[in-house]
Amino acid sequence: MATTTKIQPRALVRASGGPRYAVAVAVDSLGTGLLRPFLLLYGVTVLRLSASTTGIAMTAGVVVALVCMPAVGRWLDRGARSTVVAASMLVRVVGVALLLAAPAGHVWLFAMAALFLGIGNQAWPAAHAALVATVAHGRERDAALAGARTLRNAALGVGALLATVCLAGGTTALRALAAVTGLAYLAAAALAWSVHLRTHPAAPPARDRADGPAPRMRALLAANVIYVFCLNVPEIALPLVLVTQFHASPAWSGAIFVANPVLVVTLQVPVTVLLSRFSRRTVLALSGVVLAASYLGFLAATSLGHGWGTPAIATVSVVCTIGEIIYAGSATALVTALAPAHVLGRALARFQLSTGFGLAVSPAVITALAPHGPAALWGSLAAATLLSASAVATEKDQGTRLSGRWRRARAGS
Repeated sequence: MATTTKIQPRALVRASGGPRYAVAVAVDSLGTGLLRPFLLLYGVTVLRLSASTTGIAMTAGVVVALVCMPAVGRWLDRGARSTVVAASMLVRVVGVALLLAAPAGHVWLFAMAALFLGIGNQAWPAAHAALVATVAHGRERDAALAGARTLRNAALGVGALLATVCLAGGTTALRALAAVTGLAYLAAAALAWSVHLRTHPAAPPARDRADGPAPRMRALLAANVIYVFCLNVPEIALPLVLVTQFHASPAWSGAIFVANPVLVVTLQVPVTVLLSRFSRRTVLALSGVVLAASYLGFLAATSLGHGWGTPAIATVSVVCTIGEIIYAGSATALVTALAPAHVLGRALARFQLSTGFGLAVSPAVITALAPHGPAALWGSLAAATLLSASAVATEKDQGTRLSGRWRRARAGS
């Protein structure tokens, strides 16, 4: 049983890559918050594209961007750290430049911009986790990953708030926001690169070569595709239910959307530290149980009718966010703990592939299930998440088996 980590802000910043890297993450997240929530709006209002065309281009960009993840994993396993983080930021500068250069009605330039933005957005989480795993170890690393998520969500929220205020300026304001976003990415890339952090990849043990280059984590990766649906519940599922079934004021959806990052910023580090006394796999399975319970709570809330249903859904959304916080604090930490140092990059890249795929398909799955009624939507999500939690809890750690066989082989030699 692990000892509970204590929160020490200076140590947390140091374990997260140091002050300059923390500023880089904040600036990068601020720029992302300025543009990402309004990218669809940019395509529709500035470039005069149809909403469906814009949406398809954005989705295609995210999906195609996933193809780059194996290369990112190999790059990380050659020892690169801050360089990969900086590259993930610089590639988004290219995306913003294409966005600004695209003339009205030009869908292909917008699609290319979405692709480059998608590559950066997909590559950053794996590169960041690898950098933190190089600086910090054990439960300090878990707390550092949680701290970085807190900082990122806070900066994203500030950026989105500033962008919302500026939207009154119309298309000119949207172009200005895109330009500021590009400058923010450029500044963040320079700060991240200035950290000059890399590692010398260790040679894999002979036994690992015989059994494969990385732990398979099949159940974990498959479960993660379902787990990440929780990230789109406040943005897609709940507004869809509140608007189409309850005809509730948009203010309810807005309040739930705002409450989510506020809770993440407030609770991510304390909850991660509190649960550090348990194994990461146990905590990840627990997050699935909490998420499934929240989905069943949404199902029960929809049966209350228009009077009590809307506030009940808002209340249950807090439980869903707590499940998300537990999931986010344990999933990446588990991958970094399972993967040997020489294949950490590839393991994180595979994990990001499952995350990106889940985020890409979840809007389509949610919107397809919703018309069939609350039982189809929330019942299916609860059942799939419970099944995923069970798979996570029962999966055997390949790395542990390999090291055990290696030790026995050494003892017998």
